[in-house]
Amino acid sequence: MQKSHKKQRITALVGKDRTHGISEKHLRSGIRGCTLGGMRIHVLAENTSCSPEMEAEHGLSLLIETDGKQILFDTGASPLFAANAARLGQNMAAVKIAILSHGHYDHGGGLAHFLSINTHAPVWVSPHAFDRHFNAQGKDIGIAPHLQRHPRIITAPERVAELAPGITLHPACSVPTPYPPTDTGMSACVQGHTGPDDFRHEQYLLIEEDGLRYLFSGCSHRGILNIAVHFRADVLIGGFHFMKLDARADANLLTQAASVLHTLPTRYFTGHCTGAPAFQFLKEHLGGQLQAITTGQTLNF
Repeated sequence: MQKSHKKQRITALVGKDRTHGISEKHLRSGIRGCTLGGMRIHVLAENTSCSPEMEAEHGLSLLIETDGKQILFDTGASPLFAANAARLGQNMAAVKIAILSHGHYDHGGGLAHFLSINTHAPVWVSPHAFDRHFNAQGKDIGIAPHLQRHPRIITAPERVAELAPGITLHPACSVPTPYPPTDTGMSACVQGHTGPDDFRHEQYLLIEEDGLRYLFSGCSHRGILNIAVHFRADVLIGGFHFMKLDARADANLLTQAASVLHTLPTRYFTGHCTGAPAFQFLKEHLGGQLQAITTGQTLNF
């Protein structure tokens, strides 16, 4: 028997600027609801912005406040995440744990800056995060390889790892893939051999708090349906990587995605690589079950 969707109180700082095709109506639709638990999530970097004071970039960075700890999930494409954190009154020196969701520049481009402004937090990465990664045009989209030797870079095991009570890190290999992931044309060089990227460098953060399960996924390259079905979280936050899909030409694929996502007991908060056309399509089918995130937004659960 499926759990009913829990109502939410979500405080979002929403403006009219730089929403990149996602309407203010849809951004504001995340504001109403009631309490889930005690977690707060600050969107430090995303493709869109809620106000002129908050700068956007193609990337993702989230600051999670849970059980008295601050966790940084991804660092965006540049040091911008830290500047936006300061604008929100957040101090990166207070972060206790950092995680890179996968080895692409738009999630790890700010890593060197984070290591320079925070002197103690370990940064958990996949053992494959520093492999070379390329987009469909052959451009290198990986993260700086020399950072792999930094003493605070922690290579996660290829099994579920407990970082703290109620906080676990899940490697890509732990998630079955019955649904074929979207073809991106991306490639990776692993042990000197270049071929299609199987996204073994992805990892997912699961936080369990007050009886609720919060899942964080950077781009969901292994397939958002595979990830959502496997975890069946109460809340899933991250990109769906549908940005290359055409709402008309790929309507069947998006309809299937909406149908599967709708059956799950999950509320979705998405942005970055989901893409505005795909978001609008999914929103029409999922309604309040799906919300947009934007730079400068704070979610109170």
